[in-house]
Amino acid sequence: MAKVSQPVTDDSIKVRQLSHYQFTWVAGAPGAPGTITLQLVLDQGAWEEVLTVDAHDADVLQDLLSETSTVHYDVSRRALMFGVTPAGG
Repeated sequence: MAKVSQPVTDDSIKVRQLSHYQFTWVAGAPGAPGTITLQLVLDQGAWEEVLTVDAHDADVLQDLLSETSTVHYDVSRRALMFGVTPAGG
């Protein structure tokens, strides 16, 4: 059996499951573009992450998030992973 360093803390968990997400748009200065953020709620609120994204990425992410039932987030790499495929499947 593999040894797990103790204690296991919130910071030691590197991959978490996405529970909820929310896009937000914040107005910029007059005549300047706004800022789009994507808030990720992970493991039923055990961890949260806020990402700043451009409009194109927001559009692509919205499509992926709405079409994928299981999404994971690698905290250390700041990477969203879409879907789960069983080994050999």
